[in-house]
Amino acid sequence: MAHKKLMIIGAHSSVIFLWASAFPGIRAGLESYSPEHLALFRLLVGSAALGVLALLTRMRLPDIKDLPAIFILGFLGFTVYHTALNIGEKTVSAGPASLIVSMTPIFSAVLAALFLRERFGRVRWTGSAVSFGGAALISLGTGGGFEIQTGILFVLLASISESIYFVFQTKYLNKYGFLSFTSYTLWAGTSFMLIYLPGLGIEIFHASAESTLSVLYLGIFPTVIPYIALAFLASIGGASEATSSLYLTPAIAFVIAWIWLGEVPAMLSITGGMIALAGVMIIHRKNSSVKVTEIFENKPSENI
Repeated sequence: MAHKKLMIIGAHSSVIFLWASAFPGIRAGLESYSPEHLALFRLLVGSAALGVLALLTRMRLPDIKDLPAIFILGFLGFTVYHTALNIGEKTVSAGPASLIVSMTPIFSAVLAALFLRERFGRVRWTGSAVSFGGAALISLGTGGGFEIQTGILFVLLASISESIYFVFQTKYLNKYGFLSFTSYTLWAGTSFMLIYLPGLGIEIFHASAESTLSVLYLGIFPTVIPYIALAFLASIGGASEATSSLYLTPAIAFVIAWIWLGEVPAMLSITGGMIALAGVMIIHRKNSSVKVTEIFENKPSENI
């Protein structure tokens, strides 16, 4: 089972690092693109990448009866999330934005407990509280504060919509597999964004090379790979288990922003990152998680 454990570790790692890199990537993209055009361009790139994979793997088409759910989840998980996050990051500094997005595991755990009867347990709730406290310190370390503003509400909307997407995709992951269902919902979410197609070509023409390269990176890496990885984790361990590592996103985001944008994190932020890591370690300690052997023995493998 060593290789299967490595698959789980690799999936969590790709989610943490690639999703974290999206924060500075979005800031770089917003230098030349509007929030709506940035989201559309990013989703178009991701849709094209998954389109190539669909052709290579001869991906099956979804059943007609599942299309309403696919479009609703695609709208929430991609259209709303990316547009709202981009609008929020126009005015919200990285710290508060990262903190709010890192609440996704909490929202997911509550929704999964209410609607899917997933058991989170006291140990995991304790780890979540520790990680959230660490994320709060990271935010305070930026000096941005927690004042309520329109941008924060947009980021909160992004986090909630993403939580709903992660929780209610489980049923369809078991039917279609994580790669196929992620592709369906990404394409569906992109279709809603086509209303912003007018003017995108002009922005691309006038955009800086750095901004355009940032959007291309966002479309291929932080969009496609983390969503597939999270769907894979949700298919074997549930939505709350899959999203638990997202508490580390703010800590890694600050490191990447330090390297990419030259934003030096404060000591309080570094301390918060260490506390968030401790919380994730509590959540994933051996006695509080499902055994890997049980997970893989009871779940169907991906068929692509």
